[in-house]
Amino acid sequence: MSLRLAILLTATAVLLGGCAQDDIAGFDDLSMLKSVLPVDVIYDKPTPANTAEPIKAAAWGDTAVSTPEPIKVADWGQTSVYRGERMVSPVPMGPPMVAAPGPVAWGPAVVVTAGPSGGPTGFEPYILDTGDKLRVFVYGQPNLSRLYTVDQVGNIAVPLIGSVRARGRTTVDLEHAIASRLGREFVKDPQVTVDVAQNRPFFILGEVRLPGQYPFVSGMTIEQAVAIGGGYTERASKRSYRITRKLGPLIDQIEAPADYTLCPGDTVFVYERFF
Repeated sequence: MSLRLAILLTATAVLLGGCAQDDIAGFDDLSMLKSVLPVDVIYDKPTPANTAEPIKAAAWGDTAVSTPEPIKVADWGQTSVYRGERMVSPVPMGPPMVAAPGPVAWGPAVVVTAGPSGGPTGFEPYILDTGDKLRVFVYGQPNLSRLYTVDQVGNIAVPLIGSVRARGRTTVDLEHAIASRLGREFVKDPQVTVDVAQNRPFFILGEVRLPGQYPFVSGMTIEQAVAIGGGYTERASKRSYRITRKLGPLIDQIEAPADYTLCPGDTVFVYERFF
């Protein structure tokens, strides 16, 4: 019985194998085959042919490049260990452009209106100019210690060293300048002291009884300047006054009240009233 059974099973397997091959050959779709057989079917997916032509590098300003991979460009100013390269978008980029500044438009000059608290406070350093009389003292040198007047070009004439610029300087600056020039050739370790013996005058014009030039007094206001000029005339205006002040190469005009503090060299103009 076992031999017969083995022969029968063998014949049955042969018949079933031939029928299965015929049935599998009739399937066109692999999905149908997978539903019939209880086994996994492994197959290679066909790779589509790459028919795209190689893309050339774009010129500066050309944005029609559609390369699938990022390109490497120079990183302007980059000095890292990556040799100055970084991954950027496909569009090439050049160095940053800086816009040129436009022309500067200068406005018209204006007259400054000063408040009651304006003017010098008394703590500013005094700036020398033409008309100032200076007392220069050089220790141990009586021939150099004397009074000097700042001339029209802003200098004083000191023996041995000649003209020294005083305009635009303070007394401390002038001390250093004189000592430096004397110490080069003439005096060993000179000790120099400079102080103002007399300030340059101020000027008052307009509706005052005695217009003209007067010696300056420290801390003087416009009202005090009018008093020095003889007082107001009958047609003088007491509302505001014009001060002309020289600031180096510039001339400034200030509309100021009566209690405004003056500086040496100022010119005060008193207006005329209309009623």
